[in-house]
Amino acid sequence: MTVQPIRLFGDPVLRTAATEVTDFDAELRILVKDLWDTMTEAGGAGLAAPQLGVGLRVFTYHVDGFAGHLVNPTWTVVGEEFQDGPEGCLSIPEMRWDCRRHLDVVAKGWNMHGEPVEVEGTNTLARCIQHETDHLDGVLFLDRLDAETRKQAMREIRQAEWFDGGVPILKQSPHPLFGGK
Repeated sequence: MTVQPIRLFGDPVLRTAATEVTDFDAELRILVKDLWDTMTEAGGAGLAAPQLGVGLRVFTYHVDGFAGHLVNPTWTVVGEEFQDGPEGCLSIPEMRWDCRRHLDVVAKGWNMHGEPVEVEGTNTLARCIQHETDHLDGVLFLDRLDAETRKQAMREIRQAEWFDGGVPILKQSPHPLFGGK
């Protein structure tokens, strides 16, 4: 097992867009294994490479009996329904707030061997795909919270033992959600 430290909110790598993977080599397979082992050990539903300090477009997931990884993922919305519900992040430990996401998405990408992969996600898996892809764009789920909830979240984060006191940065996702950001 190769468990790595997870980068926490405030680390600049979490706000930097990741680079597309071009080499489907042994190093990528090691990264996927490290992501999987770290996600599993931490009890997470997903983990993106930037959360380990690696600026590559890769994430792992294990949700509702579905497990795997995606390299260079993209996703599209299926239908027009949304879900509101609690969302957390391994980079913001032990905190959750209600966040709005698309109910159904289809993600496309590649596996660690360069073979095409398609994942149809609904409910929690759809939430995970959107959340982890946001990480690859340097976006955190805090950026998707309504203004009042975001203010509450920032107050709670500033009081958390793990927060280093830096100036938190909020940004908006390049992915559209309910007509705005």
